[in-house]
Amino acid sequence: MEIIWTGLGALFMGNWQLPGFTYLWMFPIYGLAVFFEPLHDYIRPLPLYVRGLFWAIAILTVEYLTGWLLAEILGRCPWDYTGTTNYHINGFIRLDYFPVWYVVGLIFERVHRLADFITHNILHRTRKQDII
Repeated sequence: MEIIWTGLGALFMGNWQLPGFTYLWMFPIYGLAVFFEPLHDYIRPLPLYVRGLFWAIAILTVEYLTGWLLAEILGRCPWDYTGTTNYHINGFIRLDYFPVWYVVGLIFERVHRLADFITHNILHRTRKQDII
């Protein structure tokens, strides 16, 4: 998703080569999403707008904390929003991305539900048939 986002950002800047990129640091950071799965089940009964707010705040919080941690370890954060917008906090997060994270969180809910469906209905049924 990040590579598509940065590639499209390049397109909007007039670069038709569409260079997209990420940092190797992002793989373990994105892996932290497994901790969001139980939260998804917990907040499922809440209204859509509340869940979207929750996801945007949660994602921005993780982005800030991991950016701060990497800055402590490496001396700087690999992503630095300082010169890109006035809506950044310490260069670690962009508040103008709040709507993006709002929507992304709700999309991830659907992905999680699809994964649950596949796991419980399709894979579980196949395993039962293998036993019989």
